[in-house]
Amino acid sequence: MITMKDIVLEGHPALRKRAEKLTFPLTEEQQELAKEMLEFLHNSQNPEIAEKYELRAGVGLAAPQLGKSIQMIALLVPGFEDEEPILNEVWINPRIMRESVKKACLKEGEGCLSVERDVPGNCSSFRTRDCQISRRER
Repeated sequence: MITMKDIVLEGHPALRKRAEKLTFPLTEEQQELAKEMLEFLHNSQNPEIAEKYELRAGVGLAAPQLGKSIQMIALLVPGFEDEEPILNEVWINPRIMRESVKKACLKEGEGCLSVERDVPGNCSSFRTRDCQISRRER
């Protein structure tokens, strides 16, 4: 089970290095990593499990945040209240194909599991509001 101690912090070289593209079929180790990354996100959004294991809630976790320089990201974007998640997937080799010129920012702010300090302001940066992604799902 992935916990906060497994997540590398800002300044770690894996967070700056260009991640390597994966080939298919994925190895058993890569498949297990994908499963564990998604499990971490589910656990981090469950108040009882998160408290028990001292997890910070997350909606995304990239393999480089675990010190693995590969192009894999797990996403768990919750739906509104009791609705199904908007995203509950692991993406392999994601590529931004197109993005809008409109920018957006979460008014509540945003965070990063690899950053353990408070960052002042509403948003560290404005993000593209809409984009089209090419990827393979696990």
